Amino acid sequence: MKRQNVRTLSLIVVTFTYLLIGAAVFDALESDYEVAESDRLKKEENYFIRKYNISEDDMKNISSTIIKFVPHRAGTQWKFAGAFFFSTTVITTIGYGYSTPKTPGGKVFCMFYAMVGIPLNLIMFQSIGERLNIFVTFLLKHFKKCFRFRSSDVSQTNLIFVCMNMSSIVVAGGAYAFSQIEGWSYLDAFYYCIITLTTIGFGDYVALQRNEDLQKKPQYFVFSLLFILFGLAILSAAMNLLVLRFLTLNTEDERKDELEALAAIRTAVRLDGDVITSNSALLMQQNPVNGRSYPGHHLHQQTTSLDQSTTTGGDFQDRASVCSCTCYNFRSNLKKRSKRSNFSLTNPHYINPQHRNARSSSRGSGTNSIIAQLLQPVRVLQAMTQVHATKRNDDWLLQNTVFGQRRNSI
Repeated sequence: MKRQNVRTLSLIVVTFTYLLIGAAVFDALESDYEVAESDRLKKEENYFIRKYNISEDDMKNISSTIIKFVPHRAGTQWKFAGAFFFSTTVITTIGYGYSTPKTPGGKVFCMFYAMVGIPLNLIMFQSIGERLNIFVTFLLKHFKKCFRFRSSDVSQTNLIFVCMNMSSIVVAGGAYAFSQIEGWSYLDAFYYCIITLTTIGFGDYVALQRNEDLQKKPQYFVFSLLFILFGLAILSAAMNLLVLRFLTLNTEDERKDELEALAAIRTAVRLDGDVITSNSALLMQQNPVNGRSYPGHHLHQQTTSLDQSTTTGGDFQDRASVCSCTCYNFRSNLKKRSKRSNFSLTNPHYINPQHRNARSSSRGSGTNSIIAQLLQPVRVLQAMTQVHATKRNDDWLLQNTVFGQRRNSI
């Protein structure tokens, strides 16, 4: 199984395991508190019913009225400032849920507005993340040059480290500001920042929803919008780097597989008359199953034809075993050498005396070593040819023996 498939399967298993762990932890932490809080609210409801002598239906109406009034604590929600903040939560997919369209026209427009705005927002933050990574790369290069690092190259790991630190600073600073303005604890403010910038947006904590802050505090309104947009840009840059890193791992694995396949092709061989050569072009055949090329397909066919020739007979003098090429690196230039040396597979020991004298005069004592290197693979081929011929004769004798026994039995 390929590494890419193993990685994908591992990610699926890890994700579902992570979900199971999260469910178990939330069950252990929140279940008992939820039951206790429900019992407490039920007791308070019964207390108000007895104290003010009201019916259960009246109590339900009062409760629903109070719940509906909660979003209006900040004043009018659908003036331009509130509508702009709501539009921001729509296209960024935060969706606090503190205020929602109530009219049919508002609901229809919100659906089409989200379908166009969400892709536009994703493309914008993707582009901002790329520009931000380029800017950070520029700063890191100059930083390394100023402090005379060995290498001024900036890796993806460096960028991820810087973006993660920037994200931490933005979240920590925003949490401090919101805790001071909204009166939340630092933990609640930090929780709000994380839920907002990860676009979860539960809506249990929402900025600008206290004492008509939407209308009366424009500076706080601008700060909240800038925090959301800039924080999402920083996080998108970090996520962009993580995605690129993952894609780089897949590309490296695919490249490694291609190189391994190419190496396998280069070691494959074919028969060309009296010469065994390496030809990667002929060895890349189309896979009839998926249409992709794979090494060794033609080599398997060539080997099969050789095995058939040993059993069915025929002219096997000019045939040779495929393994001789892989053992002695016998290449296609054997033809050129054979022409220069006047020998062939049928008479490898004959060498033209004139050619011998010419080579002796020009190369001196190196002639014998060259001839020995030239004849070595040929002698191997002859030996292997004799082995195959012996095997063929044995098969022929066996067939005649069986035929003679059948004739005698008849």
